[in-house]
Amino acid sequence: MPINIVEASIADIHAAYLAGGATAREVTLACLDRIAAYDRRGPALAAIVVTNEKALDDADALDAKFKANGKLTGPLHGIPVLVKDNFDVAGLQTTGGSSSLIGWIPDRDSTLVAKLRAAGAIILAKTTMSEWARGGFDNINSVLPGFCRNPYNTAYATGGSSGGTGAGIAASFGVVGLGSDTFGSIRNPSSNNALAGLRPSWALCSRAGMVGLYDGRDTSGPMCRSVTDLAKLLDVIAGVDPADPATAGAEGKIPPTYNAFLKKDGARGKRIGVLRQAFPPNASDPGVVGLLEKAAEDLRKAGAEIIDPFVVPEFDQFPPQSHPLSEVKAAIERYLAKTSETFPKTLAEVMRREKFHPVHEVSLRATVPAPPPREDPVVHKLEESEARMRLAYLKAMDDAKIDAMLLPVAAYPPKINGDRNTTPAGALTWVASGLHWPSAVVPMGYTGEDLPSGVQFVGRPWTEPVLLELAYAYEQATHHRKPPSTVPPLG
Repeated sequence: MPINIVEASIADIHAAYLAGGATAREVTLACLDRIAAYDRRGPALAAIVVTNEKALDDADALDAKFKANGKLTGPLHGIPVLVKDNFDVAGLQTTGGSSSLIGWIPDRDSTLVAKLRAAGAIILAKTTMSEWARGGFDNINSVLPGFCRNPYNTAYATGGSSGGTGAGIAASFGVVGLGSDTFGSIRNPSSNNALAGLRPSWALCSRAGMVGLYDGRDTSGPMCRSVTDLAKLLDVIAGVDPADPATAGAEGKIPPTYNAFLKKDGARGKRIGVLRQAFPPNASDPGVVGLLEKAAEDLRKAGAEIIDPFVVPEFDQFPPQSHPLSEVKAAIERYLAKTSETFPKTLAEVMRREKFHPVHEVSLRATVPAPPPREDPVVHKLEESEARMRLAYLKAMDDAKIDAMLLPVAAYPPKINGDRNTTPAGALTWVASGLHWPSAVVPMGYTGEDLPSGVQFVGRPWTEPVLLELAYAYEQATHHRKPPSTVPPLG
């Protein structure tokens, strides 16, 4: 009988391997069967761009090694991983969500994919994303037709831009997933799909071999069904990478293992500030606010001291600020430059070939004439503003002796696919993105028609251990995650 892969954790699968109850081939095949049953058929989630034709061969090789020595190859031995389609995987197409790159197959892995392979992971599939990561709350591009669908309610959005990874992990198409976050692209889909997700401190994890959006905010990170798996995946992907010089800042700031911070009493003694300035009553859904308030109460019961409200005096001086178009253009063209000669090398050429989804046309055309970032006054003004923002938030947190801020990922529930103008989005991911600080997401419950919402813990740079303590303690106290009903176990 095939292994039941639904909601299976890394520990569950490794226990099965060690007990002889499953093989890597069986686990990989079980995931591929779910993709075949539910990604284009049934609820038709449209989360997967392409599966790895060599996944079963990779699984067989791991099984042979295990049979020979009785040992797991690494911390992710035989774990099927879903990879967002902006990370290079040798031998698999990378598009960044743009039809202009259909057929582009890199010959080398991105740094994070290489780390996953070295840890024994099986790269199972590439997942759909918002075009060039310009997503927000839905996920649509010119590579796949239609929106990626939320497995909790297929009329609704997955969140962007890592929505394919979000929907795929929620639907147990893979065990853990890789996403990227510039302005909320890990956190939005984690919230919408009842996942644990982490926007790490800037450049804690390498971005080499990744299609970026704005280097000053770009992060890569884990998306999982539990905080435990998130910590295990973070152990593998965090680290200094010479191919991404920004990661030099992580030197000496990475603990031997993030698993050490998975403590059920991890909230005890922590001071958590509820940043109500970010979600005032006149700009928030009462149901989502109710979930946040219940989360604060649950944390209080778990031993945390809740400061409510926590106030940043200069809050109104630092509203959400979108990415400079010059930086977006530069990021896209940096990646295009590494492709072979048959692919466009400039954003202008992409537009001339009409390789874009109509939803993204206006914003992409506005980006084409942008100057180089170093000549763009918008960039310098934004960098100065964000530097002042960091000082203001840091002082407020220090004055209140706050360990982390608490706020929803979004002040409203997930949006209906195609709804871009009629209802508010209420995105609150801009706070951590503007600060360049880490933010951990955990499911905090459901509103409306089975629509998940997530809570954010936002901390100072390099405080992933603190955020993991809080996220794990809250998860273990509440257990809000449940599997989506549209993708039940097979057979």
